[in-house]
Amino acid sequence: MATDTHATGDGLADATGVATHSADSAGMPQLNFEHWGNQIFWLVITLVVIYFVLSRVALPRIAAVLAERQGTITNDLAKAEDLKRQAGDAEAAYDKALADARAEAQTIIAEAKAEIAADLKVATDKADAEIAAKAAESEKEIEAIRASALENVAIVARDTAAEIVTALGGKPDADAIDAAVAERTKG
Repeated sequence: MATDTHATGDGLADATGVATHSADSAGMPQLNFEHWGNQIFWLVITLVVIYFVLSRVALPRIAAVLAERQGTITNDLAKAEDLKRQAGDAEAAYDKALADARAEAQTIIAEAKAEIAADLKVATDKADAEIAAKAAESEKEIEAIRASALENVAIVARDTAAEIVTALGGKPDADAIDAAVAERTKG
C-alpha cells in the first residue's frame, strides 16, 4: 500500500517516494563537495556546447544580419546622395528655365512696347494729317468767309456811300463810289 515504507541504503523513502537524506548530507546538494567534480564536468560540457552553438549558428546569423543592415544603410546613403544630386540638378534646371522665361517675357514686353509705339506713331501721324487737312480746309473756309465778308463790306460800303450821297442831295456816281470803296478796302 501507500503507507509501506522501504528502507534504502542512505536514506529512507516515505510514502511519496521521496528519499530522505541522512544527517551527514545536510544542506543543498549543489554545495556538497562530493558532487563538485561531476558538476564541473557538466558545466564545461554545457559551456562548450553553448560556445559551439553560438559560434557556428547564432553569431554567423547575427553577423549576416548586421552585414545586411550595413549594406542597406550604405545603399540608402548612396541613393540619398544620388537623389540629392538629382534635386540639385532639377533646381538648377528650374532656375535656368525661370531665367529663360523671364528673359522671354522681357523680350515679349519690349516687342509689345515697340509695336504699341509704332501703332501709336501711325495713329498720331494719321491724326496729325487729319488735323492738318481739317486746318487747311478750315483756313480755306475762313479765307472764303473773309473774302465774302470783304465783298459784303464792299457792297454795304457802296450802298451806304450811295445812300449818303443821295441823302446829302447829290447824285451818286457808281464808278467814283467803286473806286473810293476799292481804295479803302485795300488796306
